[in-house]
Amino acid sequence: MTDNVVSGNNFLRTIVKEDIASGRLSGELVTRFPPEPNGFLHIGHAKSICLNFGLAKQFGGRCHLRFDDTNPAKEEQAYIDAIQEDIRWLGFEWSGPIRYASDYFDTLYDYALHLVRNGNAYVCDLSADQAREYRGTLTEAGKNSPYRDRSVEENLALFDSMRNGEFDEGSRVLRAKIDMAAPNINLRDPIIYRIRKVSHHQTGDKWCIYPTYDFTHGQSDALEGITHSICTLEFEDHRPLYEWFIANLPVPAQPKQYEFARLNVNYTVTSKRKLKMLVDESVVDGWDDPRMPTIAGMRRRGFTAAALRNFCDMVGVARSEGVVDVAMLEHAIRDDLDKNAPRAMCVMDPLKIIITNYPDDKVEWLNAPGHPNRDDLGERSLPFSREVYIEREDFREEANKKFKRLVLGKKVRLRSAYVLLAESVVKDAAGNIVEVHCSYDAASHGADPEDGIKPKGVIHWVSASHGKQATVRLYDRLFTHESPDRGGEEFLDHVNPASLSIIEHCWIEPSLADAAPEASFQFERTGYFVADKLEHTSGAPVFNRTIALRDTWGKESDV
Repeated sequence: MTDNVVSGNNFLRTIVKEDIASGRLSGELVTRFPPEPNGFLHIGHAKSICLNFGLAKQFGGRCHLRFDDTNPAKEEQAYIDAIQEDIRWLGFEWSGPIRYASDYFDTLYDYALHLVRNGNAYVCDLSADQAREYRGTLTEAGKNSPYRDRSVEENLALFDSMRNGEFDEGSRVLRAKIDMAAPNINLRDPIIYRIRKVSHHQTGDKWCIYPTYDFTHGQSDALEGITHSICTLEFEDHRPLYEWFIANLPVPAQPKQYEFARLNVNYTVTSKRKLKMLVDESVVDGWDDPRMPTIAGMRRRGFTAAALRNFCDMVGVARSEGVVDVAMLEHAIRDDLDKNAPRAMCVMDPLKIIITNYPDDKVEWLNAPGHPNRDDLGERSLPFSREVYIEREDFREEANKKFKRLVLGKKVRLRSAYVLLAESVVKDAAGNIVEVHCSYDAASHGADPEDGIKPKGVIHWVSASHGKQATVRLYDRLFTHESPDRGGEEFLDHVNPASLSIIEHCWIEPSLADAAPEASFQFERTGYFVADKLEHTSGAPVFNRTIALRDTWGKESDV
């Protein structure tokens, strides 16, 4: 596996280095990545994966994969499987077995009993609305629940009845007894267990009560010997609660929580609820739709794991929130594909060219570089015949000097082939051009025309007799607004109606018909494309546009 340690320095690496120097970290560094299996991972998770696994690798430690599976009503095995695949695709491997918060349900239950017996937890009968009223506000202290002073014996009995399924969902909860007047609302007697009569994907029907995330998180870290529990900034206000539980329970270790700024990218939404809405309302074709900011979607779009890791490196790790321009991500993708994607040719809007002075039955196999700067990618063979296709936009009957493609009475070079001279056109009854008749210079392959008149443009082409047909999907940004879910606006109102265009009957080099799923290419003069991993093996091959070429490419391709 390649070296997937994110380069550079950041405040978290500084903390680890200081902990090693001071002796607080006397053993190995242990981090964890704890996703909730209630959806697919998105680009923000990619940053967290790179950070947690990268830190562990840099300091010779371990990173655990632990599923935070405390809400079985929203969790599925399909999400668990997808998350594992995403992590491996990004280039990382977790230490030891896959872990689940549910592995610790028995211990967490015992910890809850410990709090009850010590007078630090109680069963509360307030309804959800009543609990909100009693909780207070940011400027007003909360009020003690009328059930806060139940005896230890009564609380133990009620909690046992909760576990045995004797109460309805929502009728009772177990709350930690901390401080209803605390300035930090998270410390105002938070819920640590609630009744959920739902079967669990790991534990089946063993439990009808489930611990909350806040109660589970720190204790799971402690049980696994996590040294540095790294979270995004929205958990900063939860850290005092994390520490309160650690201090008041007989946990085997004392992990520390640290927060960093989550990754926010413009023209993107990363809320799992909103992503699920896009899927459920068929705005997209699933969690792995190439327009989605999920890791699976980006992979199917043709983003590479190396490019995503490089992007996370470019973004860095900070303590303050901000929004990253999607152009930075696009730069990382282009940069990686420009260096590594083999070249190929695809004609999406075909116009037939008939080379009148080329023999009817002749086929030449011309060599073209697999990549202009990569000898290791070898050469590819292009069949050249009397009839070829070019892009319709690459021909005009008349044009000014800025149009450096094929024009009647003028010359153009076919990429890696010959120079053509456009001589006449054939039109249908409606006046549409259906054929362009040209002559070719037989001595111009790999050489300038003998008359000394160099063509001003180079265009791509595909043999009409040997090319293969394919379907091309042109993907664009899913949203037209840079902040689709901010400012109280309905994010679905900003969905880009032109985010997907499907073009059938495109013409591709014959070798592309056998492209491996997920193989990436630069279609010359057009953009970067990937063979769709799901639909490339049946019928006509399908290529998804990963990203267009740089803006300067149009100028470069005309000269």
